[in-house]
Amino acid sequence: MLPDYAELHCLSNYTFLRGASHPEELVERAAQLGYSALAITDECSVSGVVRAHMKIKERSTEKGVDTAPMRLIIGSEFRLTDGVTLVLLAMNRDGYGQLCELITTARRAADKGTYHLRRADLTFSGLDHCIGLWCPPPRFDYGELLEAGDWMKQCLADRLWIAVELLMRHDDATRLRQLQTLSHRLNVPLCASGDVHMHRRHRRALQDTLTAIRLNQPLHQVGYALYANGERHLRSRHRLTRMYAPELLAATCDIAARCCFSLDELRYEYPRELVPEGYSAIDWLRRLTEQGMRRRWPYGAPQKVRTLVEHELELVAELHYESYFLTVYDIVAFAREQGILCQGRGSAANSAICYCLGITEVDPARMNLLFERFISRERNEPPDIDVDFEHERREEVIQYIYRKYGRDRAALAATIITYKPRSAIRDVGKALGLDLDQVDRLAKSVYWWDRDFLQKRAVETLGFSADNEKLKLLVALVSELIGFPRHLSQHVGGFVISAGRLSRLVPIENAAMPERTVIQWEKDDLEALGLLKVDVLGLGMLTAIRKALSYISTQTGSNMVMADVPAEDPAVYRMLRKA
Repeated sequence: MLPDYAELHCLSNYTFLRGASHPEELVERAAQLGYSALAITDECSVSGVVRAHMKIKERSTEKGVDTAPMRLIIGSEFRLTDGVTLVLLAMNRDGYGQLCELITTARRAADKGTYHLRRADLTFSGLDHCIGLWCPPPRFDYGELLEAGDWMKQCLADRLWIAVELLMRHDDATRLRQLQTLSHRLNVPLCASGDVHMHRRHRRALQDTLTAIRLNQPLHQVGYALYANGERHLRSRHRLTRMYAPELLAATCDIAARCCFSLDELRYEYPRELVPEGYSAIDWLRRLTEQGMRRRWPYGAPQKVRTLVEHELELVAELHYESYFLTVYDIVAFAREQGILCQGRGSAANSAICYCLGITEVDPARMNLLFERFISRERNEPPDIDVDFEHERREEVIQYIYRKYGRDRAALAATIITYKPRSAIRDVGKALGLDLDQVDRLAKSVYWWDRDFLQKRAVETLGFSADNEKLKLLVALVSELIGFPRHLSQHVGGFVISAGRLSRLVPIENAAMPERTVIQWEKDDLEALGLLKVDVLGLGMLTAIRKALSYISTQTGSNMVMADVPAEDPAVYRMLRKA
């Protein structure tokens, strides 16, 4: 009977250019090996945990409710400015919030893509709901190590373990004795750990290549920056039993048992200040909608519209989306006050409420649009209102959101930039030491829709030998690298706004653009967890329309707005045909 094991130190490819496996691959492999739990601990990040979480749920659904799924533990690896490496694991919802706050502190203190974390940041963060795994370096000064251990004990008390990571190095036996001595001196227990970077050993070549790309050096010059072997993969429990003492393996399960947080516990709350005292959110939405109806139809709204509004309000109240509409309305109201032209688009145009609130200009009295295409009880999907603003003035709207809610409650969603064939060929080619002109020729021969890139005939047409071993390696590595995350970027305008500190829900970091901050999850992650975003987009045509309306108003002496544009004006279509 093999002992249970939980892997507590595992990087996915969301530790950009270090991890060599997707979160889903790590979950799948760990489950196959019979692990009781897997911790995804990307470096100063939780970007990959949603995919791991959804993969575990998918496996649970496939295998049926009677099968106990492998548990996912949320954590993160940190390298402090003084060289200490520490893995923190969230024990519960409070621990997850503390972890996100710490990541936010580290990321906001540095430029995009980097982080800066000092001992003082951990001391003042309050990590009383997190477990720490201390990863001592391979070579160390014993006195400095004792000092670092004493400090971490003060920080984490009885929630600190020393990670024993035996990776088939020549000095594993010596290192184990050193860590046992350290454990005895500090009275800090030991546990087994794998410092996992890939789900299977065969990804080692790709992991080496990622290291060369990260260091911007060809592989033959990277030297000792590469790992000595391929041991940083998920190993079988049989193999682990031969390498680790039973008490070290048992410690991993004891730690995992103390970590009971699941991403399913996250609950999103909208800003409360949008609803005046004495009103509920749905009552205030109804009042604003009725005011909008009177403004749109001064002499009374058609019965068709009233029926539509009642139906929509009933569904919005049932699904608890009233605060979402109020949030979008507040942003649109600000834009209109400032004379910034805006227009809701997409399925939001199907909503009579959106028309009454001024979010869209599509008149429901003239259309027969199905509201359920926008919000459906059966689909149980959150609404998605995309609002376009004049591209020259959208920044005013973005800064209004930051001013109103603060940087700790509002941030843009992320976009994960992934490797496509061309970018993968360029980076892998450079890592393999190919001539830059050759790399450029190969990359330019491939298009994003190519599935069978760099085939023999195409390669030979470019003057390369299809039998060249380095070219074969290039093709193999590029095939694995395509789809890997390369870096985090900002969504074009998807805002996440919360009632409390957003940084306790998901970490926030600096974007490349000044005065912008982004969360570490992208649109698909937010949808998977049922978290809503508000899309604040820029559209150049709205700027042109606003200037045209301004010109017409100047010429006619009356203030013309979008709603005044004649519907189905044949002159417009004549001009379009002529153009």
